[in-house]
Amino acid sequence: MKICFPVESDNGLESEIFGHFGSAPVFVVFDTTDKTTHTINNQDLGHVHGMCNPLKALNGKRVDAIVVGGIGAGAINKLNEMGISVYKTLSGTIQENIGLFEQNALSEMTLDHACGGHTGGCGHL
Repeated sequence: MKICFPVESDNGLESEIFGHFGSAPVFVVFDTTDKTTHTINNQDLGHVHGMCNPLKALNGKRVDAIVVGGIGAGAINKLNEMGISVYKTLSGTIQENIGLFEQNALSEMTLDHACGGHTGGCGHL
């Protein structure tokens, strides 16, 4: 399984998870099978707010799940349509969240958790 974590900078498993999917400069992908990571630069950083294209952001790379602090409704819908689950982070680093993910301690995000114009309620970190 490949789990994607939006981050500000790649510090491996010690990277702090970024507060919003579409604005993250970099994505670190952790492969649960071989315990490796690789980095994807966000290819959709210049998008208009609310118009995130997750497939473009991930540069067409396939992941199975995303763990993030905040994300818009459109991105959640697009990711879910591609079979990608979105989970809400509970801690700061990738390493901490891998452990929580493996314990099934992360909640799957729904449209009720989505960001809406950054006016509060979306739980940005």
